[in-house]
Amino acid sequence: MRETAVGILGTGKYVPERRLTNKDLEQMVETNDEWIVTRTGIRERRIAEPAQASSDLAYEASVRALAAAGLTADQLDLIIVATITPDMFFPSTACLLQDRLGAKQAAAFDLSAACSGFIYGLATAASFVKTGMYRRILVVGAETLSRITDYTDRNTCILFGDGAGAVVVGEVPEGRGFRSFVLGADGSGGELLRICGGGSRLPATEQSVADKKHFLEMNGRDVFKFAVRVMGSAAEEALDKAGLAKADIDLLVPHQANIRIVQAALERLGLSEDKAMVNLDRYGNVSAASIPIALAEAVEEGRAKTGDTLLLVGFGGGLTWGASALVL
Repeated sequence: MRETAVGILGTGKYVPERRLTNKDLEQMVETNDEWIVTRTGIRERRIAEPAQASSDLAYEASVRALAAAGLTADQLDLIIVATITPDMFFPSTACLLQDRLGAKQAAAFDLSAACSGFIYGLATAASFVKTGMYRRILVVGAETLSRITDYTDRNTCILFGDGAGAVVVGEVPEGRGFRSFVLGADGSGGELLRICGGGSRLPATEQSVADKKHFLEMNGRDVFKFAVRVMGSAAEEALDKAGLAKADIDLLVPHQANIRIVQAALERLGLSEDKAMVNLDRYGNVSAASIPIALAEAVEEGRAKTGDTLLLVGFGGGLTWGASALVL
């Protein structure tokens, strides 16, 4: 009996209309367009409207992914939302999304692995389908990072944006689908990228708000070093597990954090820049949403086609990392 081939049935993305450009940031903090572009590659990012929450962005991306897969919401068995900016502690953003989609047959839960969350979600979904427990799973990366960004901190406010990407995972024809997954974590680096306030360790108080403990904190230098190292090693491990060579990659879809990190990964893999899907200049770092947004855009633009071999790779707070080789 052959093993079930599991892959991506459809992709979708949504980004808010409002743009926050580098020129806008020049009016807010001591920075400038040239400095931001040179060090990050980012030119603008999208910002959610005050009334929009992560579940709203997730809904729009999910509707598009379902349409691309030719499915309706009531055909879903499970919804996984990867996010570090849920609408609220509970109910989960996935449950809110399930209700709005009308996916009455679907179980639902959120997954927290920061920028690696979407890869973690894909691995979880693929495992469920392979075991036969579920047939069709919606995996979403959705973030409203503008709500946890301190716009007086020039080291972080230049980086982050809002958006959502979604895919439907299910059985695909033989020869297609996921070939490997690599997941990893190093909790000893947790303090390098975190939000201290709001949880059971440091509940919200007047003082915690005054001390800005509910905003994202990052040690940019050490996170950069970690990212450069782990993006390359995770990518190589995923290829090795899949029995693929670097030359087999048709498109690299990396986490969109910093153009220099992407370039370092390309150099390690021996790939030219046209082999990478890069949109961070327009969206910035959208955490768990960055890879699915980039993937959906690659499909829209014809850069990722059925039968192409893709390599997805990301890293994030935790510290965490993940990679996947697949045939679309």
